[in-house]
Amino acid sequence: MTQEPRSPARNAGPAGTPGDGSGPPRPDGTWNSGLSAEEFAAVKGAGFDPVGQVLGTAVFTIGYTGVWGCPGSWSATDGASVPSSPWSSSFAPLVRTMYAARGLALSRAVAECGALAGDGIVAVELRVAEFPAGGLEFTVRGTAVRARSRIRPRRPFTSHLSGQDFARLVHGGWIPAGLVFGIALATRHDDWRTSRRAVWTAGNQEVDGYTRLIGHVRHEARTRLALEAAKQGGDGVVVNGMELDVRERECTTYGNTRDLDAEAVIVGTSVARFDRSRRPDGPQPLTIMRLEREH
Repeated sequence: MTQEPRSPARNAGPAGTPGDGSGPPRPDGTWNSGLSAEEFAAVKGAGFDPVGQVLGTAVFTIGYTGVWGCPGSWSATDGASVPSSPWSSSFAPLVRTMYAARGLALSRAVAECGALAGDGIVAVELRVAEFPAGGLEFTVRGTAVRARSRIRPRRPFTSHLSGQDFARLVHGGWIPAGLVFGIALATRHDDWRTSRRAVWTAGNQEVDGYTRLIGHVRHEARTRLALEAAKQGGDGVVVNGMELDVRERECTTYGNTRDLDAEAVIVGTSVARFDRSRRPDGPQPLTIMRLEREH
């Protein structure tokens, strides 16, 4: 939606900008927003004004995963220790790249938010898609908002929450700290212990090797998510969703066998409680005056 220009007296924003509290008022002119009408009303009711839609993107080529040979043969999901040598096969370089790509796209959206004198971004959408020329494109899109208050956050926040959910969060005494990720990859060799249980002649039974692989990678992703939230000073995480992908990879080192690679990605918003001791709990009661004539 767009808003027509208003007079400077009505469109002047409060003193202060994100970080230092001493910036210029919000500029005159139209703005754009990806919020629905309901989200727009909810954000306004929470004391924030949309200032514009922001976008951050980064295209990465993923040519090196850090894995070679047959790393699943000494999988950590069996309780064995993974070699700590920098020359050993590991998904660590790929995990670092996935964090860096998402972080770079997010930082560019935050930079656009700062250029609009915004205090944060709501309704953030993160998309990862194949780029036509090769590689992966990481895109972050959302709506920058500015608080109608002299209290400025130290840095612009980011949140996947919709306008309505963001308003409920603020009214409940919480504020988004930032978008956080939990990314983990693990691998397991599909050896005789699993293959003998995965065939139809084995009957109905649990393939505990696969179960441990999935449990391990999910646990690792949740651990990384909690660490990211703690770095931002959050008290908790409102999770947007978790993606789990399991892929097969040939393992020629041990003949005609395979490794199973599992990737877990958790995205959420780190939230922190703020002081509401001077604010009344819940919405203010309405004052109702009867309009019928007294006799």
